[in-house]
Amino acid sequence: MRLRLGSALSFVCLSAAFCFTWYAARSGSGGTGLDVYQSQFLELHQRLLFAEKENQKRSYELNSVLNEIKRVVGERTNASTNVTDSIKWKLLSVTNGLPVHLTNIQYYLPHLQQHEDGIYPNVVIGQGRSGVSLVMGIPTVRRPKKTYLMDTLNSLFYEMSMKQKNDCVIVIFVAEVDTEYVNSVAENVRSSFPNEVLSGALEVISPPASYYPQLSNLKETFGDSKDRVRWRTKQNLDYSFLMLYAQPKGTFYLQLEDDIIAKPDYIQIIKDFAKQQSSNDWMILEFSQLGFIGKLFRSRDLPLIVEFFLMFHKDKPIDWLLDHLLWVKVCSPEKDAKHCERQKAYLRISYKPSLFQHVGLHSSLAGKIQNLKDKDFGKSRLFKAHDNPSAKVSTSLKVFQHFTLEKAYKGAECFWAFAPVAGDYILFSFFQPLKIERYFFRSGNMEHPGDKLVNTTVEVLPADKTNLQLAKDNMQNFKRTQDGYLQIGAFENGIADGKISPSIGKIHALRLSVHSSSPMWALLSEIFLKT
Repeated sequence: MRLRLGSALSFVCLSAAFCFTWYAARSGSGGTGLDVYQSQFLELHQRLLFAEKENQKRSYELNSVLNEIKRVVGERTNASTNVTDSIKWKLLSVTNGLPVHLTNIQYYLPHLQQHEDGIYPNVVIGQGRSGVSLVMGIPTVRRPKKTYLMDTLNSLFYEMSMKQKNDCVIVIFVAEVDTEYVNSVAENVRSSFPNEVLSGALEVISPPASYYPQLSNLKETFGDSKDRVRWRTKQNLDYSFLMLYAQPKGTFYLQLEDDIIAKPDYIQIIKDFAKQQSSNDWMILEFSQLGFIGKLFRSRDLPLIVEFFLMFHKDKPIDWLLDHLLWVKVCSPEKDAKHCERQKAYLRISYKPSLFQHVGLHSSLAGKIQNLKDKDFGKSRLFKAHDNPSAKVSTSLKVFQHFTLEKAYKGAECFWAFAPVAGDYILFSFFQPLKIERYFFRSGNMEHPGDKLVNTTVEVLPADKTNLQLAKDNMQNFKRTQDGYLQIGAFENGIADGKISPSIGKIHALRLSVHSSSPMWALLSEIFLKT
Protein backbone atom coordinates (compact mmCIF):
# COMPACT_ATOMS: atom_id res chain seq x y z
CA MET A 1 0.00 0.00 0.00
CA ARG A 2 1.32 3.45 -0.89
CA LEU A 3 0.39 6.75 0.65
CA ARG A 4 0.42 10.13 -1.10
CA LEU A 5 -0.25 13.53 0.35
CA GLY A 6 -1.96 14.57 -2.87
CA SER A 7 -2.54 18.24 -3.42
CA ALA A 8 -1.10 19.04 0.00
CA LEU A 9 2.36 18.55 -1.43
CA SER A 10 1.83 20.57 -4.56
CA PHE A 11 3.59 23.48 -2.93
CA VAL A 12 6.86 21.60 -3.51
CA CYS A 13 6.64 22.89 -7.06
CA LEU A 14 7.51 26.34 -5.73
CA SER A 15 11.19 26.91 -6.17
CA ALA A 16 13.57 26.73 -3.20
CA ALA A 17 14.86 30.14 -4.16
CA PHE A 18 11.39 31.67 -3.73
CA CYS A 19 10.73 29.87 -0.44
CA PHE A 20 13.79 31.27 1.23
CA THR A 21 14.72 34.51 -0.54
CA TRP A 22 11.40 36.33 -0.88
CA TYR A 23 12.24 38.46 2.14
CA ALA A 24 15.29 39.85 0.40
CA ALA A 25 13.12 40.67 -2.62
CA ARG A 26 10.64 42.42 -0.36
CA SER A 27 13.13 45.15 0.57
CA GLY A 28 13.33 46.34 -3.02
CA SER A 29 9.66 45.93 -4.04
CA GLY A 30 6.72 48.25 -4.10
CA GLY A 31 3.36 47.78 -2.42
CA THR A 32 1.80 45.61 -5.12
CA GLY A 33 4.79 43.28 -5.33
CA LEU A 34 4.88 43.03 -1.57
CA ASP A 35 1.22 42.06 -1.44
CA VAL A 36 1.86 39.28 -3.94
CA TYR A 37 4.80 37.93 -1.96
CA GLN A 38 2.82 38.07 1.27
CA SER A 39 -0.09 36.27 -0.30
CA GLN A 40 2.11 33.55 -1.77
CA PHE A 41 3.99 33.08 1.48
CA LEU A 42 0.79 32.74 3.49
CA GLU A 43 -0.47 30.20 0.99
CA LEU A 44 2.79 28.25 1.36
CA HIS A 45 2.47 28.37 5.14
CA GLN A 46 -1.12 27.12 5.06
CA ARG A 47 -0.22 24.28 2.73
CA LEU A 48 2.58 23.17 5.03
CA LEU A 49 0.17 23.09 7.98
CA PHE A 50 -2.38 21.22 5.89
CA ALA A 51 0.29 18.71 4.86
CA GLU A 52 1.12 18.08 8.51
CA LYS A 53 -2.50 17.45 9.42
CA GLU A 54 -3.10 15.24 6.42
CA ASN A 55 0.06 13.27 7.13
CA GLN A 56 -1.03 12.63 10.74
CA LYS A 57 -4.59 11.78 9.70
CA ARG A 58 -3.60 9.35 6.98
CA SER A 59 -0.88 7.76 9.10
CA TYR A 60 -3.54 7.05 11.74
CA GLU A 61 -5.87 5.57 9.15
CA LEU A 62 -3.05 3.53 7.65
CA ASN A 63 -2.06 2.16 11.05
CA SER A 64 -5.56 0.89 11.70
CA VAL A 65 -5.50 -0.98 8.38
CA LEU A 66 -1.98 -2.30 8.94
CA ASN A 67 -2.71 -3.70 12.40
CA GLU A 68 -4.04 -6.83 10.77
CA ILE A 69 -0.97 -7.00 8.54
CA LYS A 70 1.18 -6.66 11.64
CA ARG A 71 -0.57 -9.63 13.23
CA VAL A 72 -0.11 -11.79 10.14
CA VAL A 73 3.52 -10.76 9.68
CA GLY A 74 4.13 -11.49 13.36
CA GLU A 75 2.79 -14.99 12.96
CA ARG A 76 4.99 -15.62 9.95
CA THR A 77 8.02 -14.16 11.70
CA ASN A 78 7.48 -16.35 14.75
CA ALA A 79 7.37 -19.37 12.46
CA SER A 80 10.90 -18.66 11.26
CA THR A 81 14.02 -18.28 13.40
CA ASN A 82 16.36 -17.23 10.60
CA VAL A 83 15.36 -13.64 9.86
CA THR A 84 18.13 -11.16 9.09
CA ASP A 85 18.33 -7.76 10.77
CA SER A 86 17.67 -6.03 7.44
CA ILE A 87 14.45 -8.02 6.95
CA LYS A 88 13.39 -7.27 10.53
CA TRP A 89 13.82 -3.56 9.87
CA LYS A 90 11.77 -3.78 6.68
CA LEU A 91 8.98 -5.53 8.57
CA LEU A 92 9.22 -2.92 11.33
CA SER A 93 9.01 -0.02 8.93
CA VAL A 94 5.93 -1.52 7.28
CA THR A 95 4.06 -2.57 10.40
CA ASN A 96 4.71 0.70 12.22
CA GLY A 97 3.30 2.68 9.30
CA LEU A 98 6.32 4.97 8.85
CA PRO A 99 4.82 8.45 8.27
CA VAL A 100 7.25 9.39 5.51
CA HIS A 101 6.30 6.51 3.26
CA LEU A 102 8.29 5.18 0.38
CA THR A 103 5.98 6.85 -2.12
CA ASN A 104 6.71 10.27 -0.63
CA ILE A 105 10.44 9.67 -0.76
CA GLN A 106 10.13 8.70 -4.39
CA TYR A 107 8.53 12.08 -5.02
CA TYR A 108 11.77 13.83 -4.00
CA LEU A 109 14.13 11.10 -5.18
CA PRO A 110 12.46 9.90 -8.41
CA HIS A 111 15.21 7.40 -9.22
CA LEU A 112 13.90 5.25 -6.33
CA GLN A 113 10.86 4.41 -8.46
CA GLN A 114 13.16 1.95 -10.24
CA HIS A 115 14.98 0.99 -7.00
CA GLU A 116 12.36 0.48 -4.31
CA ASP A 117 14.83 -1.36 -2.07
CA GLY A 118 17.05 1.73 -2.07
CA ILE A 119 15.46 3.02 1.14
CA TYR A 120 16.13 -0.12 3.20
CA PRO A 121 19.41 -0.18 5.15
CA ASN A 122 22.00 -2.89 5.34
CA VAL A 123 22.03 -3.66 9.07
CA VAL A 124 25.60 -4.83 9.54
CA ILE A 125 25.43 -4.90 13.35
CA GLY A 126 22.18 -4.74 15.29
CA GLN A 127 19.93 -6.57 17.71
CA GLY A 128 16.79 -4.72 16.65
CA ARG A 129 16.52 -2.75 19.88
CA SER A 130 13.57 -0.34 20.06
CA GLY A 131 11.30 1.24 22.66
CA VAL A 132 14.16 3.20 24.25
CA SER A 133 14.10 6.76 25.51
CA LEU A 134 17.02 8.00 23.44
CA VAL A 135 18.36 7.12 20.00
CA MET A 136 21.67 8.71 19.01
CA GLY A 137 22.56 8.93 15.31
CA ILE A 138 26.16 9.21 14.10
CA PRO A 139 26.83 9.42 10.36
CA THR A 140 30.40 8.61 9.35
CA VAL A 141 32.29 8.49 6.06
CA ARG A 142 35.75 7.53 4.93
CA ARG A 143 38.14 10.34 5.87
CA PRO A 144 41.32 10.82 3.85
CA LYS A 145 43.44 11.88 6.85
CA LYS A 146 42.19 10.67 10.22
CA THR A 147 39.16 8.92 11.68
CA TYR A 148 37.69 9.99 15.01
CA LEU A 149 34.83 7.49 15.32
CA MET A 150 36.32 5.21 17.99
CA ASP A 151 37.27 8.18 20.17
CA THR A 152 33.74 9.54 19.78
CA LEU A 153 32.21 6.22 20.88
CA ASN A 154 34.61 5.97 23.80
CA SER A 155 33.54 9.41 24.91
CA LEU A 156 29.82 8.66 24.59
CA PHE A 157 30.08 5.42 26.60
CA TYR A 158 32.45 6.97 29.16
CA GLU A 159 30.84 6.70 32.64
CA MET A 160 27.50 5.66 31.07
CA SER A 161 25.58 3.60 33.62
CA MET A 162 24.16 0.19 32.80
CA LYS A 163 20.65 1.58 33.23
CA GLN A 164 21.39 4.27 30.65
CA LYS A 165 22.95 1.74 28.26
CA ASN A 166 19.80 -0.35 28.46
CA ASP A 167 17.60 2.63 27.61
CA CYS A 168 19.43 3.98 24.57
CA VAL A 169 20.80 2.89 21.23
CA ILE A 170 23.62 4.47 19.22
CA VAL A 171 23.23 4.00 15.47
CA ILE A 172 26.37 4.41 13.36
CA PHE A 173 25.47 5.14 9.77
CA VAL A 174 28.44 4.32 7.54
CA ALA A 175 27.49 6.48 4.58
CA GLU A 176 29.55 4.52 2.06
CA VAL A 177 28.63 1.86 -0.51
CA ASP A 178 32.04 0.14 -0.46
CA THR A 179 31.15 -3.12 1.28
CA GLU A 180 34.72 -3.87 2.26
CA TYR A 181 35.10 -0.51 3.98
CA VAL A 182 31.71 -0.79 5.71
CA ASN A 183 32.61 -4.23 7.05
CA SER A 184 35.99 -2.97 8.28
CA VAL A 185 34.29 -0.22 10.28
CA ALA A 186 31.79 -2.72 11.67
CA GLU A 187 34.55 -5.13 12.68
CA ASN A 188 36.45 -2.33 14.41
CA VAL A 189 33.30 -1.38 16.32
CA ARG A 190 32.57 -5.00 17.21
CA SER A 191 36.07 -5.65 18.55
CA SER A 192 36.25 -2.35 20.47
CA PHE A 193 32.76 -2.51 22.02
CA PRO A 194 31.76 -6.19 22.20
CA ASN A 195 29.44 -5.80 25.19
CA GLU A 196 27.59 -2.82 23.72
CA VAL A 197 27.15 -4.64 20.40
CA LEU A 198 25.93 -7.81 22.08
CA SER A 199 23.41 -5.94 24.26
CA GLY A 200 21.96 -4.01 21.31
CA ALA A 201 23.12 -0.60 22.53
CA LEU A 202 25.27 -0.14 19.41
CA GLU A 203 24.26 -0.66 15.79
CA VAL A 204 26.02 -0.21 12.45
CA ILE A 205 24.07 0.32 9.25
CA SER A 206 24.88 1.40 5.70
CA PRO A 207 22.83 2.46 2.66
CA PRO A 208 22.35 0.45 -0.51
CA ALA A 209 24.12 1.99 -3.50
CA SER A 210 20.75 2.58 -5.17
CA TYR A 211 19.70 5.06 -2.47
CA TYR A 212 21.81 7.87 -3.90
CA PRO A 213 20.80 9.72 -7.08
CA GLN A 214 23.29 11.03 -9.60
CA LEU A 215 25.27 13.82 -7.91
CA SER A 216 27.32 14.92 -10.91
CA ASN A 217 24.99 17.54 -12.39
CA LEU A 218 24.25 19.68 -9.34
CA LYS A 219 23.93 23.43 -9.63
CA GLU A 220 26.74 25.37 -7.97
CA THR A 221 25.30 27.91 -5.51
CA PHE A 222 26.48 30.30 -2.79
CA GLY A 223 29.97 30.35 -4.24
CA ASP A 224 30.56 26.69 -3.34
CA SER A 225 32.69 24.52 -5.57
CA LYS A 226 31.22 21.52 -7.38
CA ASP A 227 32.86 19.18 -4.85
CA ARG A 228 31.43 21.07 -1.91
CA VAL A 229 27.92 21.17 -3.40
CA ARG A 230 28.10 17.39 -3.98
CA TRP A 231 29.40 16.88 -0.42
CA ARG A 232 26.67 18.92 1.27
CA THR A 233 23.93 17.35 -0.93
CA LYS A 234 25.04 13.84 -0.04
CA GLN A 235 25.23 14.89 3.60
CA ASN A 236 21.58 15.97 3.50
CA LEU A 237 20.63 12.59 2.08
CA ASP A 238 22.73 10.81 4.71
CA TYR A 239 21.07 12.60 7.62
CA SER A 240 17.64 11.89 6.14
CA PHE A 241 18.35 8.17 5.75
CA LEU A 242 19.68 7.88 9.29
CA MET A 243 16.71 9.75 10.79
CA LEU A 244 14.22 7.54 8.96
CA TYR A 245 15.89 4.42 10.32
CA ALA A 246 16.06 5.79 13.87
CA GLN A 247 12.53 7.24 13.99
CA PRO A 248 10.59 4.17 15.20
CA LYS A 249 13.23 3.11 17.74
CA GLY A 250 12.73 5.59 20.57
CA THR A 251 11.08 8.64 22.09
CA PHE A 252 13.85 11.15 21.37
CA TYR A 253 16.47 11.35 18.64
CA LEU A 254 19.84 13.04 19.23
CA GLN A 255 21.89 14.05 16.19
CA LEU A 256 25.63 13.75 16.65
CA GLU A 257 28.72 13.59 14.43
CA ASP A 258 31.66 11.21 14.35
CA ASP A 259 34.27 13.67 15.66
CA ILE A 260 32.95 14.93 19.00
CA ILE A 261 33.45 14.42 22.73
CA ALA A 262 30.69 14.49 25.34
CA LYS A 263 30.55 15.71 28.91
CA PRO A 264 29.98 13.19 31.71
CA ASP A 265 26.36 12.34 32.51
CA TYR A 266 25.16 14.00 29.30
CA ILE A 267 22.24 11.56 28.98
CA GLN A 268 20.75 12.46 32.35
CA ILE A 269 21.23 16.17 31.68
CA ILE A 270 19.42 15.86 28.35
CA LYS A 271 16.51 13.94 29.86
CA ASP A 272 16.17 16.40 32.75
CA PHE A 273 16.25 19.40 30.42
CA ALA A 274 13.56 17.89 28.18
CA LYS A 275 11.34 17.27 31.22
CA GLN A 276 11.80 20.85 32.42
CA GLN A 277 10.24 22.39 29.31
CA SER A 278 7.00 24.06 30.35
CA SER A 279 5.62 23.95 26.82
CA ASN A 280 5.44 21.18 24.24
CA ASP A 281 5.82 23.65 21.38
CA TRP A 282 9.55 23.09 21.03
CA MET A 283 10.92 21.27 17.99
CA ILE A 284 14.66 21.31 18.77
CA LEU A 285 16.61 21.25 22.02
CA GLU A 286 20.19 22.29 21.34
CA PHE A 287 23.07 20.91 23.38
CA SER A 288 25.81 22.35 21.18
CA GLN A 289 26.08 25.63 19.33
CA LEU A 290 27.93 24.13 16.36
CA GLY A 291 26.25 23.07 13.12
CA PHE A 292 24.08 19.98 13.43
CA ILE A 293 25.81 18.59 16.55
CA GLY A 294 23.81 17.89 19.69
CA LYS A 295 20.34 18.59 18.29
CA LEU A 296 17.55 16.72 20.08
CA PHE A 297 14.23 16.02 18.35
CA ARG A 298 11.12 14.18 19.36
CA SER A 299 10.97 11.11 17.17
CA ARG A 300 7.40 11.90 16.18
CA ASP A 301 8.62 15.14 14.57
CA LEU A 302 11.25 13.45 12.41
CA PRO A 303 8.94 12.61 9.47
CA LEU A 304 8.12 16.28 8.86
CA ILE A 305 11.76 17.31 9.31
CA VAL A 306 13.07 14.63 6.96
CA GLU A 307 10.46 15.47 4.35
CA PHE A 308 11.57 19.09 4.42
CA PHE A 309 15.23 18.09 4.09
CA LEU A 310 14.42 15.91 1.09
CA MET A 311 12.43 18.67 -0.60
CA PHE A 312 15.48 20.93 -0.68
CA HIS A 313 18.38 18.52 -0.33
CA LYS A 314 20.13 19.97 -3.40
CA ASP A 315 19.72 23.61 -2.40
CA LYS A 316 21.34 24.32 0.96
CA PRO A 317 23.36 22.76 3.83
CA ILE A 318 21.52 20.83 6.52
CA ASP A 319 21.81 23.39 9.31
CA TRP A 320 20.48 26.14 7.02
CA LEU A 321 17.52 23.97 6.04
CA LEU A 322 16.71 23.32 9.68
CA ASP A 323 16.63 27.05 10.38
CA HIS A 324 14.47 27.62 7.30
CA LEU A 325 11.96 25.04 8.51
CA LEU A 326 11.53 26.99 11.73
CA TRP A 327 11.25 30.20 9.72
CA VAL A 328 8.46 28.79 7.57
CA LYS A 329 6.57 27.52 10.61
CA VAL A 330 6.52 30.66 12.78
CA CYS A 331 7.84 33.75 10.99
CA SER A 332 5.36 36.28 9.64
CA PRO A 333 6.05 38.28 6.46
CA GLU A 334 4.44 41.25 8.20
CA LYS A 335 7.00 41.26 11.05
CA ASP A 336 10.69 42.15 11.13
CA ALA A 337 13.67 39.85 11.57
CA LYS A 338 13.88 40.39 15.33
CA HIS A 339 10.31 39.22 15.78
CA CYS A 340 11.12 36.16 13.65
CA GLU A 341 14.09 35.27 15.86
CA ARG A 342 11.96 35.58 18.98
CA GLN A 343 9.34 33.27 17.53
CA LYS A 344 11.93 30.71 16.45
CA ALA A 345 13.33 30.75 19.98
CA TYR A 346 10.13 29.05 21.16
CA LEU A 347 10.84 26.16 18.80
CA ARG A 348 14.61 25.97 19.28
CA ILE A 349 15.75 26.07 22.89
CA SER A 350 19.42 25.98 23.86
CA TYR A 351 21.03 24.41 26.89
CA LYS A 352 24.23 25.95 28.23
CA PRO A 353 26.97 25.06 28.78
CA SER A 354 27.20 22.84 25.71
CA LEU A 355 27.41 19.09 26.27
CA PHE A 356 29.31 18.26 23.08
CA GLN A 357 32.52 19.61 21.61
CA HIS A 358 33.81 19.26 18.07
CA VAL A 359 37.34 17.79 18.06
CA GLY A 360 37.93 16.80 14.44
CA LEU A 361 40.49 18.83 12.54
CA HIS A 362 40.27 17.11 9.14
CA SER A 363 36.80 17.41 7.62
CA SER A 364 35.07 14.62 5.72
CA LEU A 365 35.31 17.01 2.75
CA ALA A 366 38.71 16.25 1.23
CA GLY A 367 41.27 18.98 1.82
CA LYS A 368 39.15 20.96 4.28
CA ILE A 369 40.61 21.87 7.68
CA GLN A 370 37.81 22.52 10.16
CA ASN A 371 39.13 23.75 13.50
CA LEU A 372 35.71 24.54 14.97
CA LYS A 373 35.27 24.77 18.73
CA ASP A 374 32.15 25.42 20.77
CA LYS A 375 33.01 28.30 23.11
CA ASP A 376 30.13 27.31 25.42
CA PHE A 377 31.52 23.83 26.04
CA GLY A 378 33.97 24.94 28.72
CA LYS A 379 36.68 22.71 30.10
CA SER A 380 36.22 18.98 30.50
CA ARG A 381 36.82 17.20 33.77
CA LEU A 382 40.01 15.37 32.89
CA PHE A 383 40.62 13.54 36.17
CA LYS A 384 38.99 12.69 39.49
CA ALA A 385 40.82 13.06 42.80
CA HIS A 386 40.74 10.67 45.78
CA ASP A 387 42.38 10.57 49.20
CA ASN A 388 44.68 7.57 48.82
CA PRO A 389 46.93 5.97 51.49
CA SER A 390 50.57 7.06 51.61
CA ALA A 391 52.72 5.16 49.15
CA LYS A 392 55.81 5.33 47.01
CA VAL A 393 54.83 5.28 43.34
CA SER A 394 56.92 4.27 40.35
CA THR A 395 56.48 3.23 36.72
CA SER A 396 58.47 1.95 33.77
CA LEU A 397 56.34 4.00 31.37
CA LYS A 398 57.79 7.11 29.76
CA VAL A 399 55.88 10.03 31.25
CA PHE A 400 54.55 12.79 29.01
CA GLN A 401 55.46 16.29 30.17
CA HIS A 402 54.18 17.11 33.69
CA PHE A 403 51.51 14.37 33.87
CA THR A 404 53.36 12.34 36.50
CA LEU A 405 52.16 9.33 38.47
CA GLU A 406 52.88 11.14 41.74
CA LYS A 407 50.48 13.98 40.86
CA ALA A 408 47.80 11.53 39.73
CA TYR A 409 48.01 9.51 42.95
CA LYS A 410 47.61 12.68 45.01
CA GLY A 411 44.66 13.86 42.89
CA ALA A 412 46.41 16.90 41.43
CA GLU A 413 46.55 15.78 37.78
CA CYS A 414 46.01 12.79 35.51
CA PHE A 415 48.85 10.38 34.69
CA TRP A 416 49.76 10.32 31.00
CA ALA A 417 52.49 8.32 29.32
CA PHE A 418 53.66 7.24 25.90
CA ALA A 419 52.43 3.96 24.39
CA PRO A 420 53.14 1.04 26.76
CA VAL A 421 54.89 -2.16 25.74
CA ALA A 422 54.64 -5.66 27.18
CA GLY A 423 56.37 -5.79 30.57
CA ASP A 424 55.63 -2.21 31.57
CA TYR A 425 54.21 -1.62 35.04
CA ILE A 426 52.76 0.95 37.45
CA LEU A 427 53.65 0.25 41.09
CA PHE A 428 52.23 1.49 44.40
CA SER A 429 54.46 0.42 47.32
CA PHE A 430 53.14 1.09 50.83
CA PHE A 431 55.46 2.28 53.60
CA GLN A 432 53.92 -0.33 55.89
CA PRO A 433 51.63 -3.27 55.08
CA LEU A 434 48.01 -2.19 54.59
CA LYS A 435 44.68 -3.89 54.31
CA ILE A 436 43.11 -2.56 51.09
CA GLU A 437 39.37 -3.22 50.73
CA ARG A 438 38.80 -2.03 47.19
CA TYR A 439 40.63 -0.66 44.16
CA PHE A 440 39.40 1.43 41.23
CA PHE A 441 41.39 2.60 38.21
CA ARG A 442 39.98 4.47 35.22
CA SER A 443 42.09 4.91 32.09
CA GLY A 444 41.38 7.48 29.41
CA ASN A 445 39.42 10.69 29.89
CA MET A 446 36.96 12.90 28.03
CA GLU A 447 39.53 14.49 25.74
CA HIS A 448 41.55 11.31 25.19
CA PRO A 449 39.05 8.46 25.63
CA GLY A 450 41.14 6.07 23.54
CA ASP A 451 44.24 6.25 25.77
CA LYS A 452 43.21 3.20 27.79
CA LEU A 453 45.13 0.42 29.42
CA VAL A 454 44.46 -2.87 27.66
CA ASN A 455 45.54 -6.41 28.55
CA THR A 456 46.64 -5.09 31.95
CA THR A 457 46.21 -6.97 35.22
CA VAL A 458 45.90 -5.80 38.84
CA GLU A 459 48.30 -7.60 41.18
CA VAL A 460 49.03 -7.46 44.91
CA LEU A 461 52.01 -8.55 47.02
CA PRO A 462 50.75 -10.15 50.26
CA ALA A 463 52.61 -9.34 53.48
CA ASP A 464 51.72 -12.57 55.29
CA LYS A 465 52.49 -15.86 53.56
CA THR A 466 50.34 -17.74 56.08
CA ASN A 467 47.27 -15.75 55.02
CA LEU A 468 48.25 -16.33 51.43
CA GLN A 469 48.22 -20.11 51.93
CA LEU A 470 44.78 -19.89 53.57
CA ALA A 471 43.55 -17.86 50.63
CA LYS A 472 44.78 -20.46 48.20
CA ASP A 473 43.30 -23.35 50.17
CA ASN A 474 39.94 -21.88 51.16
CA MET A 475 39.04 -18.98 48.88
CA GLN A 476 40.40 -18.65 45.38
CA ASN A 477 43.16 -20.11 43.31
CA PHE A 478 44.92 -16.85 42.47
CA LYS A 479 47.40 -16.87 39.63
CA ARG A 480 50.82 -16.15 41.07
CA THR A 481 53.65 -14.35 39.28
CA GLN A 482 57.30 -15.39 39.48
CA ASP A 483 58.08 -12.52 41.88
CA GLY A 484 55.29 -13.44 44.31
CA TYR A 485 52.41 -11.18 43.26
CA LEU A 486 48.82 -12.43 42.99
CA GLN A 487 46.67 -11.46 40.01
CA ILE A 488 43.34 -10.32 41.45
CA GLY A 489 41.77 -8.41 38.55
CA ALA A 490 42.16 -6.89 35.10
CA PHE A 491 41.17 -3.85 33.05
CA GLU A 492 37.98 -4.18 31.03
CA ASN A 493 37.08 -1.40 28.60
CA GLY A 494 39.58 0.88 30.31
CA ILE A 495 38.43 0.24 33.91
CA ALA A 496 39.70 -1.99 36.72
CA ASP A 497 37.28 -2.19 39.64
CA GLY A 498 37.20 -4.81 42.37
CA LYS A 499 37.38 -5.85 45.99
CA ILE A 500 40.39 -7.54 47.56
CA SER A 501 39.55 -10.75 49.36
CA PRO A 502 39.98 -10.36 53.15
CA SER A 503 41.75 -13.74 53.15
CA ILE A 504 44.74 -12.13 51.42
CA GLY A 505 45.28 -9.91 54.43
CA LYS A 506 47.61 -6.94 54.41
CA ILE A 507 49.68 -6.19 51.32
CA HIS A 508 53.07 -4.61 50.70
CA ALA A 509 52.26 -3.32 47.21
CA LEU A 510 49.77 -3.12 44.35
CA ARG A 511 50.90 -3.28 40.74
CA LEU A 512 49.39 -2.78 37.31
CA SER A 513 51.18 -5.05 34.81
CA VAL A 514 50.96 -4.55 31.02
CA HIS A 515 51.05 -7.82 29.06
CA SER A 516 51.01 -6.59 25.47
CA SER A 517 52.14 -3.56 23.53
CA SER A 518 49.61 -0.92 22.51
CA PRO A 519 49.64 1.71 19.74
CA MET A 520 47.76 4.09 22.06
CA TRP A 521 49.17 6.14 24.88
CA ALA A 522 48.19 5.32 28.46
CA LEU A 523 46.29 7.75 30.68
CA LEU A 524 45.02 7.21 34.24
CA SER A 525 42.29 9.71 35.08
CA GLU A 526 41.23 8.11 38.37
CA ILE A 527 43.15 6.18 41.05
CA PHE A 528 41.36 5.04 44.20
CA LEU A 529 42.59 2.64 46.88
CA LYS A 530 40.14 2.25 49.76
CA THR A 531 41.53 1.11 53.10
